[in-house]
Amino acid sequence: MPSLYAIAAPLGGTAADALPAAALETVRGLRHFVAENPKTARAFLASLKMPCPIAEVSITRLDEHTSADAVPALLAPLRAGHALGLLSEAGCPAIADPGATLVAAAHREGFRVVPLIGPSSITLALMASGLEGQRFAFCGYLPREAKERAQRIREIEQRSRRERETQIFIETPYRNDALALALLDACAPSTRLCLASDLTLQTERIATREISEWRKAPLKLGKRPTVFLLLAGP
Repeated sequence: MPSLYAIAAPLGGTAADALPAAALETVRGLRHFVAENPKTARAFLASLKMPCPIAEVSITRLDEHTSADAVPALLAPLRAGHALGLLSEAGCPAIADPGATLVAAAHREGFRVVPLIGPSSITLALMASGLEGQRFAFCGYLPREAKERAQRIREIEQRSRRERETQIFIETPYRNDALALALLDACAPSTRLCLASDLTLQTERIATREISEWRKAPLKLGKRPTVFLLLAGP
């Protein structure tokens, strides 16, 4: 039975820095891929020094615009007996990523799904945050509209306090600063907030402080990829 391989892409830097040797060798053996962005997927594969010309590798697009009806057709290589790789833009595929629909389709048809070891911004941020690591929830993206976003932040904080649970969420980089300011405005002073930016890069910065401390010197995140983690105080 051919397998669908879920391949973690670098958060920054090169693939050789991000993936262990066994995962690299598995990817080098694949000739069929589904990717969120075929252009960057080709650059990723070129950095792996594939044993064949990149032009001979098949890469099909799966992004937020791909209709549900179109997803089963992307499994054609598996039906033909070929292994298939699933690539995200960065980090782990199928987590906050349209690749989840392909994984679900593969399970429905009885194909084996194999996750390869690689970087996850969510896990790395939690590891370095110092927040509750036994109980946590990934909330994805928060609402874009200011009033709805503020309400969602209050709900997340209440859940964190009630369950003693770290809440993890992300944002499109150009809205980072707006989200950070909304958190400072909506959260209680004793709530702890971790901002984890540019994970695995030389410019990486991870800082955890109480909201009261962040208000004294709020950090300008700019467009740096950032994971937000929140743990409410008692």
